[in-house]
Amino acid sequence: MKPSPAVALHELGQSLWLDTISDGLLTSGELARLVAEGSIYGVTSNPTIFRGAIGGDRFGYPAAIARLASEGKTPEAIYDALAIHDITRTADVLARAFQTGSGRDGFVSLEVPPDLAHDTAATVAEARRLWSLVSKPNLLVKVPATPAGIPAIETLIAEGISLNVTLLFSRSQYAGVGAAYRRGLERRLAAGGSLEGLHSVASVFVSRLDTAVDKELESRAAAAATPADRERYLSLRGASAVANALDVWEEYRAQFFGASFQALRARGARPQWMLWASTGTKNPAFSDVKYVEELAGPDSINTAPRETIDAWLEHGRVEGNRLDPRIETARKTRAAFAEAGISLDQHCAKLLDDGVSSFAQSFREMMDTIRERSAALAPRQ
Repeated sequence: MKPSPAVALHELGQSLWLDTISDGLLTSGELARLVAEGSIYGVTSNPTIFRGAIGGDRFGYPAAIARLASEGKTPEAIYDALAIHDITRTADVLARAFQTGSGRDGFVSLEVPPDLAHDTAATVAEARRLWSLVSKPNLLVKVPATPAGIPAIETLIAEGISLNVTLLFSRSQYAGVGAAYRRGLERRLAAGGSLEGLHSVASVFVSRLDTAVDKELESRAAAAATPADRERYLSLRGASAVANALDVWEEYRAQFFGASFQALRARGARPQWMLWASTGTKNPAFSDVKYVEELAGPDSINTAPRETIDAWLEHGRVEGNRLDPRIETARKTRAAFAEAGISLDQHCAKLLDDGVSSFAQSFREMMDTIRERSAALAPRQ
């Protein structure tokens, strides 16, 4: 029997993770079903996902908020309780995949509050707290790849806390993240610590770059002096994200699959697995599985929203490694953008700032929802 597209992708060496979490997904048994049938191999969350889950749910979360509010819990403590409950249950559903999988399977991620993204000490303290509260070996604490996040990554890895480094966009940004991970491993070993059970992934956001760059391409095309110039700009639509991802992939291969990592690997270190994030297709003109199909390859992970997972299961096709063989093509595509006067690095830098701001806004909106609901649902004194 032919394996499902998700299983075929896993056999290639890439684990498909679900980029959403909610009480309903857990209590209905739907998450357990997806894991059991090999449709997904891990779960990620972020402030926007939690905002949608808590704000949009009419059943489980309101009852839990009412109960916790009646116990005198603050909104912050209520969020802690809701998030830890969901993450812990998800970790349990994924436990077998974690224990028996590829080393890239069975993880669930929980993010430090995004308003800490520019504060190294606060990020470290919060990551320690979340790691202790969840207390599951298959947890990945999410830390943003901001300048303040880089030293936090090194410190936390040195302390044995597994991480999902998030909001990565460019090769230069990833180079700093990979180096921080390696320094953390070296510090841990130098202090006599073990690397057993220590994991990390680096989440490179993909589709947001196409969205931003395509707007610039269309603007330039509208103002083009000649039809040939107009066509040159329009022909590059939908090409920036994958070309940029493969630039990061080159750095990943250099850092973790060459001679420079061998000494750490010999002492039990794992690569900081490459994870493709933001892989839902936002432009309806593109294939609904564009960023799964075009970024299929070994030694990696793809986390996608439910609608993308469903589309992949329905009509996805695995056509071998689409990463390493296309590196040279991606270089030529990046050169075409440079010749057109478009800086992918500038777009990546802006997307990092925008991503931090967007997640922070989502987190504030979620906390506002909890405050409003706890005030409305708590018993009157």
